[in-house]
Amino acid sequence: MRILFIGDIVGKPGVDIVTRALPGFRRQESIDLVIANGENSDNGSGITPAIYRKLIAAGVDCVTLGDHIYRKKDIITILENQDNIVKPANYPPEAPGKTWAVVRAENGREVAVFSLMGRVFMKPVDCPFTKADQILNEIPDSVKIRFCDFHAEATSDKQLMGRHLDGRVTAVCGTHTHIPTADEQILPGGTAFISDVGMTGPHESILGRRIDKVLQATITFRPIPFDVATGDVQISGVVIDVDPKSGKGQGIRRIKINEKQAEQLEDELED
Repeated sequence: MRILFIGDIVGKPGVDIVTRALPGFRRQESIDLVIANGENSDNGSGITPAIYRKLIAAGVDCVTLGDHIYRKKDIITILENQDNIVKPANYPPEAPGKTWAVVRAENGREVAVFSLMGRVFMKPVDCPFTKADQILNEIPDSVKIRFCDFHAEATSDKQLMGRHLDGRVTAVCGTHTHIPTADEQILPGGTAFISDVGMTGPHESILGRRIDKVLQATITFRPIPFDVATGDVQISGVVIDVDPKSGKGQGIRRIKINEKQAEQLEDELED
């Protein structure tokens, strides 16, 4: 079977290209399940119920989140009532949201999805390694396919998580830095791994924000809003091939979809 994981969706440009390209890409690549990190999807910080529903309607099966999860407080109702969206599992138990979810792929297979947040250069949270062990003990043994979105800053932190979970999960895919890495691989135990899948949104930017605004704020120290950019919008992600019986990763490859390719996918879907 085949899983698509879409990296941090940034603002309206990121949401729009996902909704345009995803239906055609799912068909073209025979994707069985789509997971997307949506924590930056509302104007670059947070997610709203309307955006969540838009992503689900476009073909996203499960939404993961990160450190901007509660920037839009109206998402809390969705976090508490929907079964296909997860908070960082190593947040406090009192924090709204589910620590893991089981969603059904197009081929009928159940897939467990959870998100963890790193601690290096990040806000203080519980140990992600201990929490990962706890979650794996909670997920039913019958669910062989297990996906981890590790939302972390340091590549060393992400590589450690990959090694820690190798052979126990299908994939560990990093998010948060918005910059894709070229270290995609199948680890010795059969876990698909990449330090960061990159950003979905405007790439003519500084991590999705307008270059001029970020540069001006950096040079002058003035409190200037970092508006979401609009140029060179692309989807960044990975396609993971999985042995559905064992849950082991069999292949992982980076994908990029630009605006022209998104338009072609739309046209092909209509034909």
